[in-house]
Amino acid sequence: MVYAYICSLMSKKGKVLVAMSGGIDSTIAALMLHDEGYEVIGITMKTWDYAGSTVAPGKKETGCCNLDSFNDARLAAVQHGFSHYVLDIREEFGGAVVENFVEEYMAGRTPNPCVMCNTHIKWNALLKRADALDCEFIATGHYVNVRKHLDRYVLSKGIDETKDQSYVLWGLTQACLSRSIYPLGNYHKTQVRQMAMDYGYPELAKKSESYEICFVPDNDYRNFLRRKVTGLEELVNGGDFVLQDGTKVGKHKGYPFYTIGQRKGLDIALGKPMFVTHINPDTNTVTLGDEAELDKSEMYVARINMVKYAGIDDGLKADTKIRYKTKPSASVLYNEGGKVKVIFDEPVKGIAPGQSAVFYEGDDVIGGGIIQSYAK
Repeated sequence: MVYAYICSLMSKKGKVLVAMSGGIDSTIAALMLHDEGYEVIGITMKTWDYAGSTVAPGKKETGCCNLDSFNDARLAAVQHGFSHYVLDIREEFGGAVVENFVEEYMAGRTPNPCVMCNTHIKWNALLKRADALDCEFIATGHYVNVRKHLDRYVLSKGIDETKDQSYVLWGLTQACLSRSIYPLGNYHKTQVRQMAMDYGYPELAKKSESYEICFVPDNDYRNFLRRKVTGLEELVNGGDFVLQDGTKVGKHKGYPFYTIGQRKGLDIALGKPMFVTHINPDTNTVTLGDEAELDKSEMYVARINMVKYAGIDDGLKADTKIRYKTKPSASVLYNEGGKVKVIFDEPVKGIAPGQSAVFYEGDDVIGGGIIQSYAK
């Protein structure tokens, strides 16, 4: 009788599957939902064979999703009396995320694997397992909010501008958003750290955050590419550095090892600061220019996922964000050949094909996609 009574209390708000990485945000999200009366089931997704990862000599392993993190997640669940599982999604992750990561760099673009993982792997895996466990909801520790507006579920920014993660979740479908809970969306990181202290996890409260790619444990994507692509250096080494007019000014180490906007590590002296402004994989050339040559006024975005609206009306005004840590820029959106043409009010710096572009209306995500190309 006592057990049945406890179970009824736990499930009074429904059953929720919480993605737990072992870090502070997902742990506190799970504990908050547990305290609020949800029946919580924790799940940790194994995306990569971390034990078999190779760290380059002299490099430190910094990836967030390792065995210690798994154990931390399980311990928190056990201590608070809810179930915890580990879900192996290495096969799906390797095919959809890692292979795409390599392919994009080999195509001269700069990928964002976290977006690919969120939109194509993790949330789909969560929903499938949630269905199998009869969970009504899924939840994570991301700093975002979701609400229903008319017939759409709208993703919006978390109130902590320094932690807002709406940029990396633009690809979530309406099916995902309709069942998602984000407990941290209305909290600041400082409050979450205090909650960790209050729950009795002082070490978790002090735990540093990881911004590295989980399958690149030493944060050196160049060495990762060398290990994944046989004979890569022989294939791409010795291409030309060129200027905007085509003038050759030196040799580079291989176009996949450079990104748009890069200034450091070029190993070339031209008498003034130079930046990577264009990458051409077909000719193995990397174009250099001064900072002003990074300024672009137009770009094309494909693989669009709509969030707030079902579609984009030509001339829609939006604030467009082209990198996670940059502020959105005022722009106007147009439909063009299955893509979205973005015209910025003022030139923006360092548009990088392969990165995500996210369109905002105030704090709400209109939608987003992958940058395909840019124009002056």
